[in-house]
Amino acid sequence: MENRKLQNEELHRISTEEFKSVEKLPIVIVLDNIRSLNNVGSVFRTSDAFRLSKIYLCGITATPPNREIRKTALGAEESVAWEYSKDTLPVIHRLEADGYKVFSVEQAENSLSLEKVTLPTDGKYALVFGNEVKGVQQEVIDHSAGCIEIPQFGTKHSFNISVSVGIVLWQVVRPWLNRF
Repeated sequence: MENRKLQNEELHRISTEEFKSVEKLPIVIVLDNIRSLNNVGSVFRTSDAFRLSKIYLCGITATPPNREIRKTALGAEESVAWEYSKDTLPVIHRLEADGYKVFSVEQAENSLSLEKVTLPTDGKYALVFGNEVKGVQQEVIDHSAGCIEIPQFGTKHSFNISVSVGIVLWQVVRPWLNRF
């Protein structure tokens, strides 16, 4: 078996303009006070890769256009829809009113272990990721349908936010893999 690396033109990726008009997964990301611009850029890039509907940038989370975000987003800040809100909780309330089931990704009592999470493909979902030090605000957790926790086995108690987004999205989007 030969494993020749594919050239970019062989990947058949859609253009930024095509991305804006094609069907997206019914999943949005809410960034709750993310301080690292590199993390924000990475979330844009991962959201583009999984064809998510939107990113909500809340609180101190930086917004495009921004050179530091662009470094890691590699242009995904132009393809993925986004919206800024000074406060996270009103975004959560609006998403719930629009039929989204909101999950905070956080270590919390009664959290769901990620490997047991399977979201039905007939729903809409919002995944909230919190500040690199403080995590998701308690008031946001209080208004979530539940918390999702990534199992960990080492000495550290958390992943980098951009790594968490990638891990969680891979598990969550698996039921949709044949959609596109």
